[in-house]
Amino acid sequence: MPFADLGLSDELLRSVTEAGYTEPTPIQAAAIPPVLMMRDLIGIAQTGTGKTASFVLPMIDILAQGRSRARMPRSLILEPTRELAAQVAENFEKYGVHHKLSMALLIGGVSMGDQVKALERGVDVLIATPGRLMDLFGRGNILLTGCSMLVIDEADRMLDMGFIPDIEEICTKLPKTRQTLLFSATMPPPIQKLADKFLDNPKRIEVARPASTNVNITQWLVPVKASAFDKRETLRRLLRAEEVTNAIIFCNRKTTVRELNKSLKKHGFRSGEIHGDMEQPQRLAELDLFKRGEVTILVASDVAARGLDIKGVSHVFNFDAPWHPDDYVHRIGRTGRAGATGTAYTLVAPDDAENIANIEKLTGQTIARLETPAAAEEAHPAERERPQREERAPRGEREQRPRRDERSSRQERAPRAAAEDRPRREERRPDRFRDEGADDGGWNGPIPDFLSVGLTASA
Repeated sequence: MPFADLGLSDELLRSVTEAGYTEPTPIQAAAIPPVLMMRDLIGIAQTGTGKTASFVLPMIDILAQGRSRARMPRSLILEPTRELAAQVAENFEKYGVHHKLSMALLIGGVSMGDQVKALERGVDVLIATPGRLMDLFGRGNILLTGCSMLVIDEADRMLDMGFIPDIEEICTKLPKTRQTLLFSATMPPPIQKLADKFLDNPKRIEVARPASTNVNITQWLVPVKASAFDKRETLRRLLRAEEVTNAIIFCNRKTTVRELNKSLKKHGFRSGEIHGDMEQPQRLAELDLFKRGEVTILVASDVAARGLDIKGVSHVFNFDAPWHPDDYVHRIGRTGRAGATGTAYTLVAPDDAENIANIEKLTGQTIARLETPAAAEEAHPAERERPQREERAPRGEREQRPRRDERSSRQERAPRAAAEDRPRREERRPDRFRDEGADDGGWNGPIPDFLSVGLTASA
């Protein structure tokens, strides 16, 4: 079915064509007609299915008629994170190029004064995170009585972040006669309760089984030791062995994000980072570098796990196995988008067994295990013996040496014994010291084959 069959205006169809799209995704084809008919809607779709355009496109046509008034937005879109809100704003700019709709973005981390000025001028579309919206509403800068359309996006993520009470309060400030659209990857009981309370006879659309993973994503579990050094070394081998065009690496903690990004840069990778402790301009700048390809590896906390639509992400790496199984689905959903294929690796330490079992139970599939090559010092013990062979004199010379007394012999042999023993002492250095140098193990030459080649699958 082409976009022309969905009931969109000619101006909007022109914008879609100029953006490079010819056919709608299943969620777009199913959602756009009922939204244009002013039906309430529940859309259940995994990430990467084109969900954002399924409400942005019909909203543009619906709002084309009418005019905005000061402090009274005509429509409201609620997003759980700043990044998702900014991305929805980008979609409105892209698809609304032939319309004259005004828009305001209410997110934390940026000047509140500029946002208040935009509201004073009046906006057709208000895109907001719940916290900043409630803040400005409490200050009297927003009136929601003229809002005829509400979108609650990533509802299950809202639940995880504790925003459901805020959303319920916001809904009570809106007119009872309105159109409400709710989108979520899963429908846990609290989200179903929210839908039952605030949606009127909604049309329900489900394009994938809840919590299922994209069939276009090849998934692997990579067993590793518990130490941070071993995980970083394994990750680097995977990055070098794979044809990584663009990758996102997820960590459970913000401190791990910072440490891993620092380590990757030290080893020559073009990496960046994004996490909750960064100011909003910094986060947007890092995302922009990643989108432009100036940074090819983005190390992220779960703040970036949901909804970010970045083209060309060939790989996702879970440096830490996620604590919540739902987060696994959303993390790996950053690759394999819009029909493309992708690959996802999860590094699994011994104490991650329960987390992996929960993920496999949720997704209903067993993830294949992958074995990595042996570490350098284990695979090539001969490298450590070479200094000993080089220091030994030819046999003929040893036989012609004059005898020395026992004391003199011990004194002369002592320095050489200490020198021969030194590499073995260095190999026993703790991991935290080994990763502080230019690279691991003191190797300053080209990358050996056994570090950059070959991963074998195990049944």
